[in-house]
Order: sequence, then structure tokens, then C-alpha cells
Amino acid sequence: MHIVTLFLGSIMIVNFVLAFTIIFLERRSATSTWAWLMVLFFIPIAGFMIYLIFGRRLSNHIFTWDTKSRLGVEKQVQSQLALLENNQLPYKQGMQEQYRKLYYLHLKHSDAIYSQNNHVDLFTDGAEKFSALIHDLEQAQDHIHLLYYIVRHDHLGTKIANVLIKKAQEGVEVRFLYDDMGSRSLSRNYVRRLERANIQVGAFFPPKIPKINLKINYRNHRKLAIIDGKVGYIGGFNIGDEYLGKSEKFGYWRDTHLRVLGDAVQTMQTRFMLDWNQASRHHIGYDERYFVSGDYGDVGMQIVSSGPDQEWEQIKYGYIKMILAAEEYVYIQTPYFIPDDSLMDALRIAALSGVKIKIMIPNKPDHVFVYWATLSNVGELLDEGAEIYLYQNGFLHAKTIVVDGKISSVGTANIDVRSFRLNFEVNAFIYDVDIAQKLVTVFQEDIKLSTQMTKSLYARRSLGIKFKESVSRLLSPIL
Repeated sequence: MHIVTLFLGSIMIVNFVLAFTIIFLERRSATSTWAWLMVLFFIPIAGFMIYLIFGRRLSNHIFTWDTKSRLGVEKQVQSQLALLENNQLPYKQGMQEQYRKLYYLHLKHSDAIYSQNNHVDLFTDGAEKFSALIHDLEQAQDHIHLLYYIVRHDHLGTKIANVLIKKAQEGVEVRFLYDDMGSRSLSRNYVRRLERANIQVGAFFPPKIPKINLKINYRNHRKLAIIDGKVGYIGGFNIGDEYLGKSEKFGYWRDTHLRVLGDAVQTMQTRFMLDWNQASRHHIGYDERYFVSGDYGDVGMQIVSSGPDQEWEQIKYGYIKMILAAEEYVYIQTPYFIPDDSLMDALRIAALSGVKIKIMIPNKPDHVFVYWATLSNVGELLDEGAEIYLYQNGFLHAKTIVVDGKISSVGTANIDVRSFRLNFEVNAFIYDVDIAQKLVTVFQEDIKLSTQMTKSLYARRSLGIKFKESVSRLLSPIL
């Protein structure tokens, strides 16, 4: 009895220390703090283990290589800030001037240089995206830089590997970076095969003990491909057969990805190099051949990164600024919809101001708790007049926002706490009417493959579903 009492007392002390740490030493939101306190005190032993896996904070400034100063990024940022503040920044498209505060937000707090000489191709189908990517990889002459959250050792993964090996044998410099948790099923043989071909391979936040990775948070969720410093890819597709629509569980995989030509690729390159130097012992030094300038069009863009190493939730702030700038409509596609109060209030204010809010989510879940929390949140917006659509033609994984057919965002960030605070993400903020209109057309076509969730339909859900929604929503700040 004495041993049991001593054990329980020790658990309570540990819980108290953790609670003190969460409240007073870690910068967390009040919602997240209360959620963790509930877990620790209601399930003491299991709660402690859950905290070790999900709750530990990341130290700032993990990207230590001074890439940005070597590239003169600070000088470019200060120059553009001065032009913005004096209303002297020239615009290739007339409507772009009205979003100068959004440029300023990303430029000032994320060093996201604004470029207007870009050309963008839009992909919503995995087969088309990877066909284009493989073609560009085959044309590489100098270097290939790939970063993906998930890489599978399947038909597509093997096809990509074969191309990379061939290019490496031709003398092309190839670097391949993957997230260790997202790609936890990736076989060691796959990696060895690449390394034997003199391809440099890096794993983001690998465990000290192979295959035992408890760092579920702070994952590199970015997807970037840069070829010869000229061509860049950014968006939602990972590498695997399921992204070609070959999954029995999900069926057709509906995602959104961009192929970019222009100076925006330089910012993507900088992002890759920072991530690579964090993960690999073989650091990349600055070389002009990695950064190729050229005038390919008139699409305005900013490449914006966010992550737990940063003070600001930069991509989320960009979303909110876009929503509050809307005059006619906001179209959102996201696999998960678990906004915090600030983003939810922005949508409410927009909807109550007469702005049409249309949100599309998948009809089938890949994470059950997240799915029920998503339903709870979109259901709440029905009262404000938002239109909610459930995509039926497979799984919707796109992360896009379009405002008034003028500006848009496409990238890796979902609308949830994990993307805004816990993972490393990257989005393209696009200031171009043609691209925005294409995304609007895509949304409208997807509506034809969706069912609309009405207030009456949502009200008829069973008590069991309501219970699942309530529990999931309560735990959503730590999911």
C-alpha cells in the first residue's frame, strides 16, 4: 500500500511540474493550455506519455545557416518595404495594388520577397503533376532538389528514384530530403539505392533509435521540388501511388499543385537549402547557379513559410488577411477544418458582412478524430450562412483559398492547429486574376462532385455523431 501511495504521489508531482511548465514557461494559447491540463489531470500516467509524444515544444532558431544574408535577402526586403511604404512599388496588374498590405505582412514578418515575373501551371490531378515533374527531372542539367513529407517505396516512388539515379549518373547534383515520420514506412533499401548512386539523402528530425520516432509534432510537411534553379513545384501532392488515385481506401486523390517559373523559385530554393542544412551534415554553400533569374510572365507571388521555430503563425495570418479583404466571396478547400478562434472569427465576420463563404471538405476521413472535429466546425458556420460541401469523388487533399477571383493561396498548410503551429509548412500566395479564376473554375467543377451540407441535414445527425464531434472538438487543440 505504501508503494502504491508513493507511486501515485510521484505521478501527481510530475503532473504538477508539467502543468507549471505548460502554464508559466511555454507560450501556448489558452485553449491549448486547458486541453493539456485536462489530459494531464484526468489521465495522469497516459497523459504524461501523450505529452512526451505530442506536447514538447521546439526550440527556436533551428535553421542556423545564414543563407538569407548571403543572398542579400535582407537588402531586398528592406528595399521592397521602402517602396511599399512610399506607394512606389510598380505593379504589372492593376488590381495588385489593393493588396499591398498583404504583401507588407508577408514581406515584413516572413522575408517573403514579392516577385511579379512568374509563370504558373496548375495541377489538380496526380498523374498530370508527376508526368510534368518527371519530364522536368529528366531535363535537369545542373541540380535537383526534392523535399517531400511522404515518400513511398512503391511504383511511383521507384519511378522517381530511377530518374534521380539516372541523372546522378549523368553528373547532375541530386539532393533528396524527406520527413522521417511522414516517410516512416520508407525502406532502408530505397535510401541505400539512392546513396549508392551518389545522391545525397537527408531525413528531417530522425529518431536516435531507428524506426522509433516519438517526435510526432514538428514535422516537415513541406513539398518542394527545384530543378536547375529555374523550375519549382509546390503544393499538396506527396510521392506515392495513392496520390495517383490508386488507393483502395481513398480512391481518386484530388489535390492541388503548382509548377512555377520565375523569381519565386529563388525563394523556394532558399527554403529548401535552409531545411536541408538543418537535416544533413553535408551543408549547401551559396552558389549563384542555384539562383537563376528570368522573366517568364506577370504573375505576382510570395512564397511564405511558417513553423514552430517562428514567432508568428505567418500562413494563418495571411489567410485571415485575405478573408478580411474579401468583398464578394471566399472559396476554401481543405481536408481538415479546425481553425482557432481568430480564423473562425474572420470567417464569421466576412459571412455576416455579406461575403459568400464556401468551404469544401472531404466526405471520407483519413484521421477519424480530425474528421469529426472538422464536421463540428463547419456545422457551426452554417448558422452564419456559409455554404459547406462534402467532396464525394475520392479524397480531397487540396489546401487552397481564393478571394474575389483575384488572389489565392496554394500550398501545404491545412486549416488546423498542426499546420499553423506545430509543423513546418510553405504556401504560395498568388496575386493574379487568371490563376484565381482557374481555381474558382476548379472549385465549381468540384461542387458537381459534392453534396451540400444544409442546416436541416446537419441538425438530423445522430446523438452518437454529436458525441464524437464534441469529444474531438474538445481535444482538437492537441490533435
